[in-house]
Amino acid sequence: MTISSGEIKRNMTILLQNEIYQILNWQHRQAPKAPPTLTLKLRHIESGNVYEKKVPGNQKLTLAETETKEVQFLYKDKDIYIFMDNKDFEQYELNSKIIGDNSKYLSEGSNAEIITMNSNALAIQLPSSMILTIAETELGLKGDTQSGATKPAKTTTGLTVQVPLFIKNGQKINVSTSDGSYLGRSD
Repeated sequence: MTISSGEIKRNMTILLQNEIYQILNWQHRQAPKAPPTLTLKLRHIESGNVYEKKVPGNQKLTLAETETKEVQFLYKDKDIYIFMDNKDFEQYELNSKIIGDNSKYLSEGSNAEIITMNSNALAIQLPSSMILTIAETELGLKGDTQSGATKPAKTTTGLTVQVPLFIKNGQKINVSTSDGSYLGRSD
C-alpha cells in the first residue's frame, strides 16, 4: 500500500530502498520555482540508527506490513530475550543484537512493544520512561544539602544513572529511556 506525503503519521513504518524504517518526523517543503521535497527523519528498524533522508515531495511512500504488539519481558537466556504477548500469550525471542542498548532498561515483568512483520520480531520499542530499582549507590552524607547535587547509582539492570543524594539502595526510580536520565522517585 502506498501513501502520499499528506497521509504521513508519526511512527508509521515504511519501505525505502528495500529497508524498513519508522518515521520519527517529517517536513514537506515547496521552494519557489523548485520541485517539492520531503525531508524524513527515520529510524532504521533493524539497526536502530536514525537517518535524515530527502525524497521528492510527490513521491509515493510504501507502507511496510508491520504490526505492533504489546509485550511483557519475561527473562533473558544467554543472548536471547524472551517476551510474551499480553493478549494471546505468544512468546517472542529477540537476540541481543535487536535489543541493543535497550537491555539496560529491561527488568523482568516490564512492558514494551515489539514491531513484527510476518510474525517475525524486528525491533523493540520502550515506553518513554521505565521504573528501575537501585542496586548500589553510595550513601549521601548527612547534612549535605547542596541543591542539585547528584551521585552515580547502578540499577539492577546495569544502567548507571546520576541521582539526587537522598536516593538509597533498593529504591525504585523513574528513568527516561531516551537519554537514561533520572526523572524522579517511584512508589
